[in-house]
Amino acid sequence: MKTAAIRRDSRQGDDYRLEDQVGHVLRRAHQRHTAIFQDGMDELQLTPTQFAALAKISDVGDVSQNQLGRLTAMDPATIQGVIQRLEARKLIGRQPDPKDRRCTLLNLTVEGRALLADAVARARRITEATLAPLPPAERQTFLALLRKLI
Repeated sequence: MKTAAIRRDSRQGDDYRLEDQVGHVLRRAHQRHTAIFQDGMDELQLTPTQFAALAKISDVGDVSQNQLGRLTAMDPATIQGVIQRLEARKLIGRQPDPKDRRCTLLNLTVEGRALLADAVARARRITEATLAPLPPAERQTFLALLRKLI
């Protein structure tokens, strides 16, 4: 739809309610989840993107920074900053790629694996708290519907 058509359509109805709009509802749900996440991970000082990077490295093993960015849906600048902060905390390390010496592979350190074990236990509680308003059957449906949007 062209921008002019969108502007024209938005002026036609007095029945527009912000609270019924998908973007607004998603933003509010995201704010709620972020607050729960921050509360649950506060002691570990992990952001959602840092946790995602650690969890995905654990899932796939040695991985390039570029591939990790794709697997976690982070743009190159974001994943670079995440990796720098995780390296500074000695949660991940680098090693040369045996197949391509120009590349390095990221991996979890002993400290990273220990912290991730605690973080995963917390993440499960965070997910439970986020989804608590929904009965168990609706949780699976909700997640399936969200996955359709991505």
